[in-house]
Amino acid sequence: MTEPTSGNILIVEDEPALRELYATLLVEAGHRVETAAGGRQAMDLLGNGRFDLILTDISMPDMDGLQLLRAVRERDLDIPVVLVTGNPRVETAVQALEQGALRYLMKPVTEAALLQVASDAVKLHRIASLKREALAHLGSEGRLVGDRAGLDASFGRALNSLWMAYQPIVRSTDGIGYEALVRTAESTLPHPGALFDAAERLGRIHELGRVIRAKVADSLQLFGPKTSVFVNLHPHDLLDDTLFSPGDPLAASASSVVLEITERDALPDLPDLRSRVRSLRDRGFRIAIDDLGAGYAGLTSFAVLEPEVVKLDMALVRGVDREPFKRRLIGSMTTLCRELGILVVAEGVETEAERDTLSSVGCDLLQGFLLGRPGQVPAAAS
Repeated sequence: MTEPTSGNILIVEDEPALRELYATLLVEAGHRVETAAGGRQAMDLLGNGRFDLILTDISMPDMDGLQLLRAVRERDLDIPVVLVTGNPRVETAVQALEQGALRYLMKPVTEAALLQVASDAVKLHRIASLKREALAHLGSEGRLVGDRAGLDASFGRALNSLWMAYQPIVRSTDGIGYEALVRTAESTLPHPGALFDAAERLGRIHELGRVIRAKVADSLQLFGPKTSVFVNLHPHDLLDDTLFSPGDPLAASASSVVLEITERDALPDLPDLRSRVRSLRDRGFRIAIDDLGAGYAGLTSFAVLEPEVVKLDMALVRGVDREPFKRRLIGSMTTLCRELGILVVAEGVETEAERDTLSSVGCDLLQGFLLGRPGQVPAAAS
């Protein structure tokens, strides 16, 4: 399955020569282009058409690029907006990224940089659209309810009985890694979703994350040196300074660890979130987006996390051999992710028919009961 790489692009630039140059280069690359001399004209065009990318100058007389970005986000959360400036300032860049800009480019923009950002933006916009289709098709989960006092007691018991199970992630029949899955003997919090919901309600997300990372660290010696271990993070673990400390339990084994951040919860609103993620990557961790297709739609997670891995939610995978809608979604997502250099893992594979269908649409990294059930001791170490 080949996904088209051309898109509809709106160029907003008050300098006619630059506007014409960008348009020429993008049209020659196969894109469809409309142009505007300022932000207000751009908003008129936006009201009458659909775009996969808005490329806009920052300094313009009637409406600057940041004002245009805010106006666009009031109408559409998904359109990638790339800001261009000839007068770069740190404050402006921070504002741009905080308000949802996909990229911040400095003039003079090279042809290679322009074409690359356009290609990436079109693919990311397509992924955002597919994610919204998946959300509409799959629906959403409810939330944990209960009184705080009882929840606090249950959560304490859960932490005391917490342990990790490990489920294989494979390519065909060759094991490449394991996902660490949290388990507890506490019957009132019977699954990880309930446990994380409780931690969130109680303000104890960081405490839970630290316990999980310590449990995983205790098990890492069971794995071979080339085995990757996937560890789930709640998005708000990214606010825990302990995670970024050399003293964190996983720090010494960072190159073997993939940190999975779920799309089921929104990323925290933090000005230095991108730099925090970059710091984790600099320490050797790789980043994965979990639950793709059943969490929050839009570009935020991709733009901020820039993942090396995405994991398709099992609700999207289940019954893929019988549902053409799911096959189309997964095939499109897999193709676009591969073109962006992102590895795709399909979770929840339970039947040979699902496995074969997933392989046929290009997703050959698999996880599920068909390939191996979670166990307290990894099979490779038993």
